[in-house]
Amino acid sequence: MTSYERMQNILRRKPVDRIGLYEHFWGDTHKKWTREGHLKEGEPVDDHFGFDLMECWPFNLVARLDFKPEVVEETEETILTRDGNGALLRRHKLHDATPEHVDFLVKDRRLWEEHVKPFLLPQRERINFEAYRNVKRAAREKGRFFVWSGVNVFELMHPVCGHEAMLMGMLTDPDWIKDMVKTYSELTVSLMEILFAEEGDPDGVWFYEDMGLKARPFVSLDMYRDIILPGHRRTIDFAKSRGLPVIMHSCGYVAPLVPGMIEAGIDCLQVIEVKAGMDLVQLYKDFGDRLSFMGGIDVRVLYSNDKGLIEQELSSKIPIVKRGYGYALHSDHSIPDQVEYDSYRFFVERGLELGHY
Repeated sequence: MTSYERMQNILRRKPVDRIGLYEHFWGDTHKKWTREGHLKEGEPVDDHFGFDLMECWPFNLVARLDFKPEVVEETEETILTRDGNGALLRRHKLHDATPEHVDFLVKDRRLWEEHVKPFLLPQRERINFEAYRNVKRAAREKGRFFVWSGVNVFELMHPVCGHEAMLMGMLTDPDWIKDMVKTYSELTVSLMEILFAEEGDPDGVWFYEDMGLKARPFVSLDMYRDIILPGHRRTIDFAKSRGLPVIMHSCGYVAPLVPGMIEAGIDCLQVIEVKAGMDLVQLYKDFGDRLSFMGGIDVRVLYSNDKGLIEQELSSKIPIVKRGYGYALHSDHSIPDQVEYDSYRFFVERGLELGHY
């Protein structure tokens, strides 16, 4: 089977020759493996390992597109900037890391309506047509499954107002949060309509939506259904109207929200973070007849660089979760530079060996 055919079937839980393969990496890992000679200069990891999927993130949904980030503070190791949402973000200069959210201009409905909402228009300038076109073409040439990727409503709201204001708003002013959900979901669909009309549909859609902490989600299932689900339905219904399967990523513990995500229409859950409390095998037993999975292999085992432990992690999960044809191999997080090349190579080769039918 081609990678395209394989992923099409995996996302619909139909027979395949083997499980799928995909991965995310920290930039530092790619640099290290290139420096060590395992990768050629500029060689994409998806080509090197033969991944089944390619993705493109073509939208810019910051409120003020014309705003040039302001440097507020800079040290030898970090830089603090204000972005087009009015948010203060601190980034590390010496290595790749998620930015620290320091402060936010928007803290309530009035500030949202004044400083952000009026700017969230479906402008062509928000779309990187060229990037989408190029990745789509490359995926076709390589026989890979191609997904549009981007964030959904939860991951669009908290960079504007912060998790604290967003979650408190769900309790004290839910209509404000519902307005943000409606605004961002409608904007996302409008931009998808523009892009797909001009450049053609992808093979699937991948939404990034980190809704969990360690051992608990940010919201209850009832609150998810009341506030977040309408936005998820709006965006996922659009994808489904075009026959596109939907992958949803969420870091953290989101097991209680999975029934709601299934109601929203997702086809595959990714990344299934073990250290947060997610259990791939249990999820398969509970939802494997309705849902495909990608991930759920503990990255901490990989950066132990102990092949015996990696073998144990793979052999305890893959023979079970591959049964319904709905699984793609992926760690439960991006691969950090603590993982040696030989360890990751073993992970891929042994994982696919166990995942053949």
